[in-house]
Amino acid sequence: MTWVKICGMTNLEDALVAVEAGADAVGFVFYEKSPRCVSGETARKIVEKLPENVEKVGVFVGESVPDWVQIVLSTGLTAVQHYMPLEPDVQSHQAKAVGRGVFRKPLKFFLALPIGLFLEAGASVGELAKDFARLGDEMPGRPPGCEGVLDTFFLDSGGANIPGGTGRSFDWVKAVPIVEGMRQGGLKLVVAGGLKADNVGQAIEILKPWGVDVVSGVEASPGKKDPHKLRAFVRAVREMDRKVR
Repeated sequence: MTWVKICGMTNLEDALVAVEAGADAVGFVFYEKSPRCVSGETARKIVEKLPENVEKVGVFVGESVPDWVQIVLSTGLTAVQHYMPLEPDVQSHQAKAVGRGVFRKPLKFFLALPIGLFLEAGASVGELAKDFARLGDEMPGRPPGCEGVLDTFFLDSGGANIPGGTGRSFDWVKAVPIVEGMRQGGLKLVVAGGLKADNVGQAIEILKPWGVDVVSGVEASPGKKDPHKLRAFVRAVREMDRKVR
């Protein structure tokens, strides 16, 4: 089934609704410019009340390794979603932080990429796929079988100036060659940006992603979820799963 992440959690009530609705993961934004930004203490209090089988993802934009590592250690997060491409030396630090046992359990690491960079560049899909696959294979310190160290990518609707979180969808049809090329390179794709209950089925049908990620499409206002929209979103994903999987 399609992996479902409900992001932008700011309170326990919303997180529990997401769990009850059947979400596989919930996300916490630690980007200060976001209206959904939460403190480490707020995230910790929510995380400790959630079931163990639900992924708790910290969303970061450009933070240094020590900063996000400290947040993860203090909150109990199980995964990191990092926006913006990382420099090779940072990639090395990320992997080594996971590989040397800093965390009690292997930490999943997801890289979020703005689809606009690919669409604007007109890059060769085959070359992109090979580059990403090689990054995953060559990651220093990568623990055997550690999921999500440069093998799972979020494709968001941002571009060079805005990494993501725009609340707008991108051209899914135009993105098909990019997604197919990355999939052939052994990568798992999570689609984000402008998803909601009435269009997520179409996104799944066109792109056939490993997962989907939603924020504003299930909100009553920035940072506050609408239970009806949230449940409808998960239900729409599962209904499409039954048709296409």
